[in-house]
Amino acid sequence: MNSRNIKAHLRRKVDDWAASVTDPVVAALILRDTIVTGGSIASLLLNEDARDYDVYFTSQTTTLVVARYYLAQFKPKQSAGIPCNISVVSIPDIRGVICTKIVVKSAGIASEQGTVKPYQYFEQGPAGRAGQYLDDVIQDPGQIEEVYEETETMALAVRDSRTDKTKYRPVFISTNAITLSDKIQVVMRFAGNPEEIHSTFDFAHCMNYYRRDQDQLVLRPQALEALLTKELRYVGSLYPICSLIRLRKFIKRDWWISAGQVLKMVMQAAALDLTNPRVLEDQLTGVDCAYFAELLAKVADKDPQRIDSAYLVEVIDRMF
Repeated sequence: MNSRNIKAHLRRKVDDWAASVTDPVVAALILRDTIVTGGSIASLLLNEDARDYDVYFTSQTTTLVVARYYLAQFKPKQSAGIPCNISVVSIPDIRGVICTKIVVKSAGIASEQGTVKPYQYFEQGPAGRAGQYLDDVIQDPGQIEEVYEETETMALAVRDSRTDKTKYRPVFISTNAITLSDKIQVVMRFAGNPEEIHSTFDFAHCMNYYRRDQDQLVLRPQALEALLTKELRYVGSLYPICSLIRLRKFIKRDWWISAGQVLKMVMQAAALDLTNPRVLEDQLTGVDCAYFAELLAKVADKDPQRIDSAYLVEVIDRMF
């Protein structure tokens, strides 16, 4: 797609989404404050189907309002005997910056198919597929991260013409985001102008963006060059651990990265005190993956004075 067609495509997508919102105030806030950025624009530039559309808001207030709107509409089934107890809060993160966080009590994630503990979720399988899903798909526990992504992808693609299955309904909820049907992913954790949002990003190719209020598509030269060469260029991130983990996904998709770019990630990660439970949780939450939920729970139960790198390595080896 060229830039004109991408801008028109994203405008229609945001407008279609806003039109599905029954509260006129919330709909107006979406049209005023939505920023689309991330991998969807990269996919469209490469003439590929977008897996999802990551949307952020310029206002923290709008983020909170939209989160509350969709939590009120969320209709998960009860499964595994676990009640669905979900809330949204605005709290300072480890940097002291106010952010919106979704709390799924007694679980790590929630889907339209039910609220379950992280590993039970994968055992039951995505989109209601019962049976030995874990045994059929996962040969190595380390693959759980990929299964999570597959599950989320299936949730994003949900579209049903029946009257009881409305477009852009919430189908999947995690700490950082609300996944709607029809490929909208509402990111709760960060808000602000594009520069503020992109300060949390890691790779250059994801940093193009579209603003609905200005009907403006911004294509950054560095991002375009990275796309053309399929090169991962690390621009620095608040979450280098997340970036290191994400490398696996991109390399599987035939992207490449230089040793120097990897070194930049390692240098930033080395400055973190990962034996501090708050720092560890903050870094792993950036992955937004139930894969690490049990590790974080284990650390939370431990006396902070007794947590060191040797303890963490032992826990990781036992669990993963």
